Amino acid sequence: MGIGSEAAAAKLVATCLVGGAVILVGVCCFYYSSSSMGEGDGLLWERWKQKLLLKKKKKKKKPIRVYMDGCFDMMHYGHCNALRQARALGDELFVGVVSDAEIIANKGPPVTPLHERLIMVNAVKWVDEVIPDAPYAITHDFMMKLFNDYNIDYIIHGDDPCVLPDGTDAYALAKKAGRYKQIKRTEGVSSTDIVGRMLLCLRERSSAADNPNPKHSSLQRQFSHGHSHKFDEDGAAPGTGGGTTRISHFLPTSRRIVQFSNGRGPGPDARIVYIDGAFDLFHAGHVEILRIARDLGDFLLVGIHTDQTVSATRGAHRPIMNLHERSLSVLACRYVDEVIIGAPWEVSKDMVTTFNISLVVHGTIAENHDFEKEQSNPYAVPISMGIFKILESPLDITTTTIIRRILSNHEAYQKRNEKKGASEKRYYEDKTHVTGD
Repeated sequence: MGIGSEAAAAKLVATCLVGGAVILVGVCCFYYSSSSMGEGDGLLWERWKQKLLLKKKKKKKKPIRVYMDGCFDMMHYGHCNALRQARALGDELFVGVVSDAEIIANKGPPVTPLHERLIMVNAVKWVDEVIPDAPYAITHDFMMKLFNDYNIDYIIHGDDPCVLPDGTDAYALAKKAGRYKQIKRTEGVSSTDIVGRMLLCLRERSSAADNPNPKHSSLQRQFSHGHSHKFDEDGAAPGTGGGTTRISHFLPTSRRIVQFSNGRGPGPDARIVYIDGAFDLFHAGHVEILRIARDLGDFLLVGIHTDQTVSATRGAHRPIMNLHERSLSVLACRYVDEVIIGAPWEVSKDMVTTFNISLVVHGTIAENHDFEKEQSNPYAVPISMGIFKILESPLDITTTTIIRRILSNHEAYQKRNEKKGASEKRYYEDKTHVTGD
């Protein structure tokens, strides 16, 4: 081998030795950093991971916020279904509740004051945040406040028209801004209709007192079972103030029950609390006693009495709302986990066992607060088992309270119904199909 060849070979060997040494050092460094990382190096590694996580979070889309407003006077399942539909159009639902003064100026006196309406809206399980004292009409300034302060993406309303006293569209600005979305109105009920039912109830009771007649059926049966009533030319019952009080348009479906249900049962060791009642004209008093009852356990089961039971215990003109209507209102409440549709009047031992009930409760403010004096106490079994408790009701409100508010000022509410009657009539005459509900 020549001198040149030997030099080349030596150079090659040297290069391999240096390369191997570099690789060896790299492997050692990698092993050291992964298995023997010092405190300082570990801190740097954690910071790097946190930066990666922050970048990933920033890449995620911001939640879509939707806004819906309303008076929510005498809140019912139609309001709740509207809020459910609105919530489905975004990730967070903000709800504006119109002030008493704005309602009086635009519609007439509200039946329930603002503080009660706020309790009701806050209790709906699809609502994320409530904005009190919202204006009746969305002005430019308020719309900008929604967009800038509350980061609202869309303003939602039903397919029924909302017309201001001057004849303009209350949501014209939102539509012009391209930030308006529409949902389907829930048919079969409105606050105007419920007021009309009670006004008809007043008229029938007066008529029955003057001329007792066994043919006077309960108001609820006429509406929920489709029995006709004498209507004037506008299709309204006489004396109810316009074309709003008629045979109920409500058509209960299993799908609607599923939409309102939580879809979950109690856990194996859950403490199940049971409370029952009519829950007619679902109001703030109902909500507050349900809230307290829910705090006493892990799962709140609510029994809703049949129309026949309510009529037998409250009188022939009750309930105002039928069983399915009352069930949906209760199901929409965030404190309720499950309902028994058509619960028995008496809580039996078999019922306690079947539903694994740990505690049966009853409020101090109720339509029937003399149950302990009755010959057959509906709570005799849970009392004997030591699982019955009386709860102090936070609000002194009953269904009778709401009815008395209407009857004490029935002339004003009749005028209010006359204003709404024409628009309700036009809606049902001119309505078109709207997808989704």
